[in-house]
Amino acid sequence: MVTNPGATGLPAIDPGWPAPGPALRRTTPEVVTSSRCRIDLHIELNYDIVSPEVDFILNIHAAQTASQTIVNERLAVSQPGDCQVWTEPATGNRTMRLTASTGVLRIDYDLVVDMKHRLDDPMSLAEVPVRQLPPEVLTYLYPSRYCQSDRLLALATAEFGHLPRGYLRAVAIRDWVNAKVRFMSASSNSNTSAIDTLIERVGVCRDFAHLMIALCRASNIPARFATGTDYGADPALGPPDFQAYVEVYVGSRWYIFDPSGTAIPMGFVRFATGRDAADVAFATIFGSVRSRAPVIRTEALDDASRGFVLPHHDRHALSTDSGPPRRV
Repeated sequence: MVTNPGATGLPAIDPGWPAPGPALRRTTPEVVTSSRCRIDLHIELNYDIVSPEVDFILNIHAAQTASQTIVNERLAVSQPGDCQVWTEPATGNRTMRLTASTGVLRIDYDLVVDMKHRLDDPMSLAEVPVRQLPPEVLTYLYPSRYCQSDRLLALATAEFGHLPRGYLRAVAIRDWVNAKVRFMSASSNSNTSAIDTLIERVGVCRDFAHLMIALCRASNIPARFATGTDYGADPALGPPDFQAYVEVYVGSRWYIFDPSGTAIPMGFVRFATGRDAADVAFATIFGSVRSRAPVIRTEALDDASRGFVLPHHDRHALSTDSGPPRRV
């Protein structure tokens, strides 16, 4: 991505995306389409437990939503003991808690999941005024631990305040972040915030996501942090890993964005969503451990006769959200 050298100074839009502008808005929205993907996922986590007892809170289970169906799954933990998994009703997030003793801990999670993606015309999606947002979305307008949107108001106004309100303004924010920040493995830590990334201009997917979220919120666009795995990432960036990405609320649902540009969003299996990484860290550990790199394998089913397609980049606005709940 490069910054447009023209007089407007607007970030360039990805090939295949129409440039933002009132003249390009459709009077008749494109017919909504959808796609289905089946993902076979394996995650292996290994820890050397140093303390006598260590508590873990993990977000490595696929969320259960209307558009993400778990066909089958298996969890294996090498140490005996109580392992609890619970689901947050509002988001479908599934969290696991377990306790491990001194020695080796191995956790294996195998999953087959079907995902239905809604594909919308980007030109048809308007931003939602704050007064019309569903109450459960409002929290994603506020600053949070890693997304200090209140400190980015001037920057957001200067860069994006003059753009037409809609999905393509979120695209412009995504492309600006992608152009300004360089991806580099192991270039940040658990304390790195959106402001740090803006200053240092380097980071991993988590940092790209935090900066995009902060700029969206500073532009009055609700945005939240999402976690999954990096389907389709370039092997040159390292072995498969967990992935942080962004969901932005426009129209009447949440749409998926990958500001790092390192993977294929249609292949993201949603684990959890929250305000930022503080809400949905993959692992929160209470005690002393030595962690090894995760082992992650992902395979997609290509079977058109059964309605499944391989994840691919698509010019449409992509969502696995079923839309606002019906209110009685």
